[in-house]
Amino acid sequence: MTSSRLGALAAALVAFSSPALAHVTFETGQTTPNSTYKAILRIPHGCAGKPTLKVRVRIPEGIVAVKPMPKAGWKLETAKGAYVRAYEVHGEAVSEGVTDIVWTGSLDDAHYDEFVFQARFTDAYQPGATVYFPVVQECGGAVEEWTQVPAAGEDPHSLKSPAPGVRIAAAPGAAPAAMKAGSLTLDQPWSRATPGGAKVGGGYLRITNTGTAPDRLTGGSFPLASKVEVHEMRLDGDIMRMKPVEGGLEIKPGATVELKPGGLHLMFVDLKEPLKEGQTVKGTLTFEKAGSVEVEYTVRGMGGAAPAEHKH
Repeated sequence: MTSSRLGALAAALVAFSSPALAHVTFETGQTTPNSTYKAILRIPHGCAGKPTLKVRVRIPEGIVAVKPMPKAGWKLETAKGAYVRAYEVHGEAVSEGVTDIVWTGSLDDAHYDEFVFQARFTDAYQPGATVYFPVVQECGGAVEEWTQVPAAGEDPHSLKSPAPGVRIAAAPGAAPAAMKAGSLTLDQPWSRATPGGAKVGGGYLRITNTGTAPDRLTGGSFPLASKVEVHEMRLDGDIMRMKPVEGGLEIKPGATVELKPGGLHLMFVDLKEPLKEGQTVKGTLTFEKAGSVEVEYTVRGMGGAAPAEHKH
């Protein structure tokens, strides 16, 4: 291969790889709710060839107990303010704290460095969500603003100046908390990822009636589908058939009804986009007596099974 072809190949590789390497990012891009997170912010370059003189980080609402790490050769400042609401940290209510961190110093454009702080992610963020931290680099007349947040369904890699994000994952072995709606308990709503082009999806959960009167599940809403129906699968001779449950699904007093693959289930009709593993989607379920109840479905893999029942 000639030197000119090698040079062209090298230039192409640099052009291809630079956008992915140029963004400001966190070294660890995932954590869990109600956990302490060590944020290592990576600054890969300056602004248009100029050295970085100041790094500003905005702390989102719901992130508390923030403690920045001092950095040799850099001046450290913080701004504090009141939270929108109080958060519980180790049994105590916390209503204010650090909202901004500023490091001031000098980092040459040709060099790389890391800026560190510790923070606690509260239950304001649940598995499937991504928390974005706006970051601004000031370079003496030039500025890099890493503040763009992707819209729902948008690929953050397509943004020119994306804010660094931290994805919230479920704690190992954790099961979603059960929800109460009148005399009903709704446990662990979930769904399965769907292939591209699929027009239907399924919703599953357990419903327990702790009251003395029956209730009836009649339907609901799902933002990624045109409607929600209650369906059942039954063996008709040698053929498994699926059909809507006429009049809704009765939940008798003292009974637990499980909606699961291969049996009773919710049908999300006319999907607008595929369901993706790791996604969480809020919807509603409608009952005759309990009324409209907001639920949040965790999307598992295409072959996913129900989450393990939480036992005490």
